[in-house]
Amino acid sequence: MYKLTAAHRTLPLGTRARIWNVENGRSCIVKINDRGPFIEGRILDLSYAAALELLMAEKGIARIQIEILKLPELLDTLRVRIELIPRRPDGP
Repeated sequence: MYKLTAAHRTLPLGTRARIWNVENGRSCIVKINDRGPFIEGRILDLSYAAALELLMAEKGIARIQIEILKLPELLDTLRVRIELIPRRPDGP
């Protein structure tokens, strides 16, 4: 609630995104750490801290724009795990 976080239905957890309030031009960077929103027509649930940064806490909803800054490093983690699997002496 007091950190710059957000919930999204499909973005990988750990994704960093810049969120702009289209109505006033304010922005902040959040980390996706939850799933939601589950109300039709909404694409993101922001923490209270993020809503304060975007000056939308009182109103509760706003038109926003999302820019993905960084996806979690899942591929690097997967690559390391694959390399740790020992090779068989008779092949790859």
